[in-house]
Amino acid sequence: MLAEADLLRMNVLLTQPLQAVRIDESRMCLEALTDQGEARVALHPNTRPESYLREVRAMLSTRILGSPGGYPLYIRRWTRMGQARDGSLERLLLLGEPEAVAAVVHAPGLTEELARRAWWVEPNSEHARRMLDSPAVADSTLGATLVEFLLEFLPFEERPGDVIASLQRLLRHASLTEERRSALWQRAQRQSTYMVGFLSAGAECLPETHPSHPKLEEAQTAIGKDSKDPLSQCLLWALDVSGQGFLAATRKALARPPNQDVVVALLNAIGQGFSLPGATASFRTFAELEKEVGALPSQAPWEEDADLSELRRSVLCLARVGERLLDPIFGVSDAVGSVMRRRIEPVVQPIRKHLECLADHE
Repeated sequence: MLAEADLLRMNVLLTQPLQAVRIDESRMCLEALTDQGEARVALHPNTRPESYLREVRAMLSTRILGSPGGYPLYIRRWTRMGQARDGSLERLLLLGEPEAVAAVVHAPGLTEELARRAWWVEPNSEHARRMLDSPAVADSTLGATLVEFLLEFLPFEERPGDVIASLQRLLRHASLTEERRSALWQRAQRQSTYMVGFLSAGAECLPETHPSHPKLEEAQTAIGKDSKDPLSQCLLWALDVSGQGFLAATRKALARPPNQDVVVALLNAIGQGFSLPGATASFRTFAELEKEVGALPSQAPWEEDADLSELRRSVLCLARVGERLLDPIFGVSDAVGSVMRRRIEPVVQPIRKHLECLADHE
């Protein structure tokens, strides 16, 4: 049972139009965001703190959802897959429950106002990344705030996947200054994780320029009227300035990846960079991949050109690169560092070969 004084204050608070509610477990208080600002109710547990907080959340659930003690059953339906119904999003922010906030953040119907309230309840890097995926939020004033938060928190991220995911959002956001982009790029020269973040964000986010391939002009002439074909466009991109920059960054990232998460993200970034319709990254060995590419029939006259056939083959192979190639290796090993790099050589070596084919300036 809740203490009478706490129950009275909470009931008074809940008679007001609230925007969001959060519970500070360390200070044992309930805080609410209202039209007039923030309101606070100190909690006075008469039992174990964790049990008391469950009672507080059950009381909020009863008042907000009309389901006494039904919160645990209800919460299971709010997944992080964006399945929360838009009509219930405002109410979810009144429960003082982190998982309910996550459901709002991941909902397709997230608005700038709901994002502002959710950010007040629980500001963290995971929520910031997810909210920046929403154009309505990314283009708002809050979007710039989220970018600042991710920039400041980036050095403290513990998981490589989170570093890469944050960089993807940061590098694509209009508020990122060239000075900060340059600082991140300098760090990428020393850390493969950051370089993979740049590659995952896309070739357009790479600040370093490289000269085009010597065969670009020859390829443009040979392709001619077929230049609107996806394979033709991908080859011309790879040979042009943007693609050459992507190839150079990829080769640098492949040199010394520190752990399995970075390698997985790197291979996925390669496949996405060379994305082609119908090209699936479903191969477990490079031999299988190259066998399928070798069996693909030519669709345009330029594909039969002896000088371009190897370039064509490399583009088709790189478009099919993905993390599945690592399953036979990482499925039986948790190695990192130099041991891991030796074990992934059967995958990395052919990738490097195709990268070098497209980046050859000799």
